[in-house]
Amino acid sequence: MFRQTPRQIPECATLTIEREGLIRPMARKLKTYQTSLGFFDLAIAAPSMKAALEAWGADSNLFHQGAAKESHDPDVIAATMAKPGVVLRRPVGTDRPFSDHAELPTDLGGPGPTKAARKSKGRKAKQPSSHPVDKVAERKAVFDYERERRSRELERAKEEAARQKERERRQQTVDKAQAALDKAEQEHAKRAAAIQAEVEALEKRSQAEKARWDKEKERLEAALRRARG
Repeated sequence: MFRQTPRQIPECATLTIEREGLIRPMARKLKTYQTSLGFFDLAIAAPSMKAALEAWGADSNLFHQGAAKESHDPDVIAATMAKPGVVLRRPVGTDRPFSDHAELPTDLGGPGPTKAARKSKGRKAKQPSSHPVDKVAERKAVFDYERERRSRELERAKEEAARQKERERRQQTVDKAQAALDKAEQEHAKRAAAIQAEVEALEKRSQAEKARWDKEKERLEAALRRARG
């Protein structure tokens, strides 16, 4: 029976097939980046610092400021690689596991970690990781990151389309109201012009009547004087 020899694909060639059938290279290898914002430590598996900053919603370069870094903690790397492109959180200043949803720190405004807690944290850092990241997991993380990134882009596109639709609806309402106002102003101007024309016509009739009366009055008064004569 004929057996097909499988083709060898280099491990460095990570590809994706688009809907159009085109084969394109995937994003470069993901790295884990970590920072602290507000009440939480944040971590994410992303292909670059720029991508991490965008996912965090940072408005400045936290890496240049020393407020963010690439994480080499095996446990943090394993958590982020399991959900690439997703911003994971944990209460700031703690060594709890990162997750999608983290509770607020319970010691807000209190003193820093106790000596025992610092020792405990130090001992944990020396323990070997129970979540090794292999090549297969890294490649899967790259694909998952791309899927998550595209999902975010699609969601943002939907939100922008909804905002654009709302802006168009409001603009239509404004245009309709403006058109009604323009029409009312035109009608008012037309009526005001007609009234003004009537006023001017009455003024002319009034002046003509005054002139007639002055002349008639002068004639009658002259006749009266002659009669008294």
